[in-house]
Order: sequence, then C-alpha cells, then structure tokens
Amino acid sequence: EYNQYGPPSVLHLTEAPKPFPRDNEILIKIRATTVTAGDCRLRALNVPFGFRTLLRLFLGFSRPRRRVLGMELAGDIESVGKAVSKFKPGDSVFAYSGIDMGCYAEYKCMSEDEAVVLKPPNLSYQEAAALSYGGTTALNFLNRAQIKSGETILINGASGAVGSAAAEIAKHFGAEVTGVCSTVNLAWVQSLGADHVIDYTKEDFTGNGKKYDIIFDAVGSAPYSRSKTSL
Repeated sequence: EYNQYGPPSVLHLTEAPKPFPRDNEILIKIRATTVTAGDCRLRALNVPFGFRTLLRLFLGFSRPRRRVLGMELAGDIESVGKAVSKFKPGDSVFAYSGIDMGCYAEYKCMSEDEAVVLKPPNLSYQEAAALSYGGTTALNFLNRAQIKSGETILINGASGAVGSAAAEIAKHFGAEVTGVCSTVNLAWVQSLGADHVIDYTKEDFTGNGKKYDIIFDAVGSAPYSRSKTSL
C-alpha cells in the first residue's frame, strides 16, 4: 500500500485483514495483476495541473484514501455472497476494478455485476490480467467501428496496452493493419501481426498520402482534425 503520494519508494508491504464478501460480492484470490502507467500516475499524482485538484478531491486531498493500487487482476473465486448467481467458488476469472483499485493485494471483493468475467482455460493468469483493460477497451472500440474483413486500419500507438490488443484483434477480424509506434517497438508490433509499421519519429502518417478505412488513435495524439485527410 501507499500512505502518501510520491515515487515508487512510497509503496510498502503490509498485512491487512482478509476481506469478506457481501451478499452480492465475490472474494477473489488474486494470482496476477499489472503495474500500469495509470497506476504510476495515480501514485505520484503525475497528471496535468488542472486535473490534480480534482483527482485529490476524489482520491484524497493530502493522502490517498484508497491505499492499494492496481486496476487489473486475474485469479480464483474463493467464496461468494449468498445472493451471487453468476459465479461459484473455484471459478477462474479476470477483472477490471477501475478507480476502485485494490488489485495489488492478495484478495479483493468485487460485485458480481462489475467488470468480472470467467477466464478462458487457454489463457494464463498473467495473460488474462493484462487483457482486463487494454483488450476489452480495444474490442469495444473496434466493435463501434464495425470493423470488417478486408478493411484497412491504422492504429496510432500500436505498442501500448490498448493499441497492441487492437492490432491483434483487428488481424483476427481479417483487417489489414498498419501500426504506428516508436523505433524500438517496430519489430514487436510486427510480431503482433501488423502488416505495415510506421515509425512516428521518422514519418507522420497524416502526410504520406495513404488512406485507411479506420484510424484507431490509442494515445490521443492524432485527433480527427489532423487525421481526417487519411480517411
């Protein structure tokens, strides 16, 4: 947990009572979690100045109220509340807790109606935990875009949690994928299945004259006003 905002050194191990699920909750024994850029920003309050006060009001003005970080998990259900009908003890699940956090712990209680789903048996706990945010977010936006086989898609930020998942899912749908990333990540993005890669440190995709059916901006650096000429 952490009792003050700051660098990684503010984190420390501590013992806490094992939580007990309410009637509509499940108790998850956490087998894997993630350490994300979001966790680091919340730990250090490393956000734009205009958002810092709002974030302090939500998380705790002088010190954090939610003292255990972590938004993604995979694990096994140990027990369930008496009103739970979707899950049973022994189920393997993965979940996204969002701003409620708490996934760095050994155990976490969540409502059965939160973002919790059964873990496919062919996924490891580590793989499932890493999909909780990036994979589901990517799938949601690709569904909104109604991506189809044969379409061309450019993914800006193809090496991040959302962008890398989007690249793999888009290939699964049969799209022709172009990934935009930095030099160091070009080979990795290609290994995800990208048909083409663009090094944003050397080329601006909005000026190369190529057109795409879908532009998926995973990092917020390619707004519509700049990207519309590539659609």
